[in-house]
Amino acid sequence: MKKFYALLLLSIIPLTSFSQKIPIPVDTTVVSNHEVTINGQKISYTATTGMQPVWNEDREAVASLFYTYYKRSGIKDLKNRPLVISFNGGPGSASVWMHIAYTGPRVLEIDEEGFPVQPYGIKENPFSILDVADIVYVNPVNTGYSRIIEPEGDKKRDREQFFGVNADVTYLAKWINTFVTRNNRWLSPKYLIGESYGTTRVSGLALELQNSQWMYLNGVILVSPTDIGIDRDGPVEVANRLPYFTAAAWFHNALPQELQKKDLEELLPEAEEYAINEVLPALVKGGFLSAEKRKEIAAGMSKYSGISEKTILQHNLEVPYRYFWKDLLRDENGSTIGRLDSRYLGLDKKEAGDSPDYNSELTSWLHSFTPAINYYLQNELKFKTDLTYFMFGPVHPWDRSKNNTGENLRQAMAQNPNLDVLIQSGYFDGATTYFDAKYTMWQLDTSGKMKDRLSFKGYRSGHMMYLRNEDLEKANNDLRAFIENSLPKPGQPARY
Repeated sequence: MKKFYALLLLSIIPLTSFSQKIPIPVDTTVVSNHEVTINGQKISYTATTGMQPVWNEDREAVASLFYTYYKRSGIKDLKNRPLVISFNGGPGSASVWMHIAYTGPRVLEIDEEGFPVQPYGIKENPFSILDVADIVYVNPVNTGYSRIIEPEGDKKRDREQFFGVNADVTYLAKWINTFVTRNNRWLSPKYLIGESYGTTRVSGLALELQNSQWMYLNGVILVSPTDIGIDRDGPVEVANRLPYFTAAAWFHNALPQELQKKDLEELLPEAEEYAINEVLPALVKGGFLSAEKRKEIAAGMSKYSGISEKTILQHNLEVPYRYFWKDLLRDENGSTIGRLDSRYLGLDKKEAGDSPDYNSELTSWLHSFTPAINYYLQNELKFKTDLTYFMFGPVHPWDRSKNNTGENLRQAMAQNPNLDVLIQSGYFDGATTYFDAKYTMWQLDTSGKMKDRLSFKGYRSGHMMYLRNEDLEKANNDLRAFIENSLPKPGQPARY
């Protein structure tokens, strides 16, 4: 009898209903009108959300990228209106973080230090750069609502087309060309901003856009940059950890009182000098460093890190980041500290161990970002879909070979005298540390001939420095100044 009813049910329900798939919008736009008050000035703007295809060599759509484009209303002359093209990182991370927490006209409902509050939501961003530039937030393949649309998945083909340092840059440059053409922005000054792995992406795009799309930029902004292919392995990598250790320990009041009483930005140059002039030469000698000198260096590192001299010696002067996050407060309250932002505390099952159980900062951020972006896109920007918004999407394995993006950025600057670079970093970021960011800047152009076109700004927060309200204002003002200062004067030629 049960078998009979099952067969009857199948005869009533169309078989196709069991194989239905969520439709992927391929080429769509939704436009809405809004206002925001920035630095006391009311700004009207349009928000365009949509899907724009990625085309292959046969002019077929093989993927579609979700984007959000903010354009200030009432601007008739677009050739004087900058366009900022924004990417986040991962790889595999949606363009959500800077979108609704940094540069966009709406930001998260969070407290002054960046911690989640309920009810979740968004509010006006009084510091957005929309007063001086239009912004488009781009979600690469398999992030946000962006998807591959070819009918049959092929991991090897997908990796070759989308999931690697160079594949990523190649298809995104073509996508940007289409976007700029469709939106009549060829005459506009153009800027790329990338955060974390997004800095690898935009560094590579700077040259790819010039050489393959003949599109020249005015600026590239690297927020919490990765190594962008610039080598810092071995003793350099280990020595470079120390200034970040100093910053995190200072925040948690874990340094000797003589250092603790100093202001952070007074203290950090001292730690940097010690790392360069004392720790690095000692590490170069490895196992042939004298016992006396090894003990002396361990004592100095302990002073600037808040980690015991004994622990540092047990690690042969090479304390791993994960051990530091676990150990710094072990004997004080047993808390761990965050990786991407070491102001955040975590609670492990056991105080013993050599690494935290989880990333305390990331779990905190996902608290507020996930509900906010899903609500905002569907309710305020009116983009409707049943697709899941991938905060972190399936993009692995990612091909990291032949990463020459730092050299590509240098070459783009050399070819384009109008191209300037700004680096922004949080002092408490333990994933892409501020001192590694400085080192990357120093090594980007070893000739020193373009150093006046490279600038660095540091903030008293972590990887997403803009989550702290004071730094949200400061960092946006730094962006605003960078954009305004990098625009050539009328009639000024691009020449050396």
